[in-house]
Amino acid sequence: MSKSSRKSIVASFGQLSAELENRLESDLQAAPPAPSAGNRVGAGVIGAAHRAIDDIRTERDRLKAIVESGGGAVRELDTSLIDPSPYPDRLPDDDDTSFEVFKRSIETEGQKVPVQVRKHPSSPGRYQIVYGHRRWFAAKQLGRPVRAIEVEISDLDLVLAQGIENASRQDLTWIERALFASRMDETGIKPRYIYAALCIEDAELARMRNVYRTVPADVIEAIGRAPKIGRPRWLDLAKAVAADRGALDSIRAALSRKGDGVETSDQRFQRVLNAIKPTATKGAVSTPLLDGNGTTLGALVMSSKEIRISAEGSLGIEFLKFVEAELPGLAVRFDRQREKSEP
Repeated sequence: MSKSSRKSIVASFGQLSAELENRLESDLQAAPPAPSAGNRVGAGVIGAAHRAIDDIRTERDRLKAIVESGGGAVRELDTSLIDPSPYPDRLPDDDDTSFEVFKRSIETEGQKVPVQVRKHPSSPGRYQIVYGHRRWFAAKQLGRPVRAIEVEISDLDLVLAQGIENASRQDLTWIERALFASRMDETGIKPRYIYAALCIEDAELARMRNVYRTVPADVIEAIGRAPKIGRPRWLDLAKAVAADRGALDSIRAALSRKGDGVETSDQRFQRVLNAIKPTATKGAVSTPLLDGNGTTLGALVMSSKEIRISAEGSLGIEFLKFVEAELPGLAVRFDRQREKSEP
């Protein structure tokens, strides 16, 4: 990447926290000191992180000086004139409590950090967010203008800036990062820039592609953030979908059925996986689990080498916890029974 290109990226970073700087430095200290010649991607990622640290320091200090001097870089914009980034990187939260707390802090203390925007490339008089979506959305709900810094930035630099800013957000889930990669992929962003934006290597991008090229975006979005569902289980879902042509129909049917009570995105993922895994397991038999009143708690899926219990609704979740607590005792009872049966 040329020096002039790096400067254009610097102009897009905005006021990032010192936390990101410290995280990147820690990651670099933990990284191998001398990557082998065959590991060119790893060296590129480390180089991008080095540049990110320098760029963050420079831009943070520059913006701090502008704000403190009362410069004209920060101005107020009508939120109705601003559109989201063309590369969304976050799915809706299961619980909006944290956002409400965030919004109240802006209402009482004001917006301390400006958002970054650029002129909309195809709609004159409008803007697109580079980053700061939560601040913009909070200001929109509060009915007040949003404080913003306007930058000139290309799509590529926007993606890199957004990706590096996201590196400080530890609450982004694996599937949100994968969706961000898929949107870059769809628009023709080269893999080396996706590596830099997400601080990943080619093997991880391959795993992400395995998921988002197998499981459609509408299904992923319907499931949601799934914060407790990591890469292995998403890969498991993709594998099950690839093995069964009718799996997507089963998934969409399962998502169209609403569970009892409030359902989290983690529970939706498990319900979707349960809907297709039994059909992908040879010899599996599914039996509904009912309590004494006939209420469905979930299902028991058995094969020759596996038993799986899925939960349905909040009562089913309680039942799973009960079964988990009882398992050690069942193992002891099983051992005692074997001892009695021996001659």
